[in-house]
Amino acid sequence: MHRIYQTFVDRLTESTSAAELKNGMAETARALDLSCFAYLRISRRKGDTPLLISTYPSTWTEHYLKNHYERFDPVITQALEVAEPFQWGLNSTVRKLSRPQQELFEDAARFGIACGFTIPIHDGRGPIAAVTFAADKHLSAAFSRRIEAHGQVLQLMAMYFHAHVRCKFPSERVINGIILSPREFECLGWAAQGKSAWEIGRILGITRRTTAFHLENAKAKLGVHSISHAVALLVAFRQIMP
Repeated sequence: MHRIYQTFVDRLTESTSAAELKNGMAETARALDLSCFAYLRISRRKGDTPLLISTYPSTWTEHYLKNHYERFDPVITQALEVAEPFQWGLNSTVRKLSRPQQELFEDAARFGIACGFTIPIHDGRGPIAAVTFAADKHLSAAFSRRIEAHGQVLQLMAMYFHAHVRCKFPSERVINGIILSPREFECLGWAAQGKSAWEIGRILGITRRTTAFHLENAKAKLGVHSISHAVALLVAFRQIMP
């Protein structure tokens, strides 16, 4: 166990992207016989999309974020209210589920997410994130045994993972749940001030081509078809920042 955890710490320390952080957590989870995980950072800005890093099926996570399921997901609701880790499942939840919540659980189960172990992460101002390790229903008994055996280590992993996400991807570079690199955010910020790619390049000491590259990356990450649309998202994001 010490070797597994040390490898996990080393992987996260060396990570420079969300994908590398995800892979580091995923490999460690597999070493503990846990099939998938999800990290959800909850924004304190009303209406902003949370940051999600996970190994859940992409079709499910896209559907989840598009429909803003985090607003009534019973797992997230409980994580917002309590600080202690908890297990959950469609047939084992201690709360009475509304019909939409019941349907959410049923939909998740179709994607192999039927039971889980969630670690809420709170700071001095309240809840800010949650890390969940999940499994399919036919693995529930074995899953519970793994959680019982590794629960304390998983809590440490969750806190360490969150610390690295917070340090390497500060909330001001997360727009609608999408992480922009420092240079992408910087170039987009200058574009929002009406600067051309050539002018941004002169300001930042990079070529026009490099500026255009970063702007195109930002556009692609945000899922829009034009730089002006990406700028509009940035402006709207800044207006709701505290």
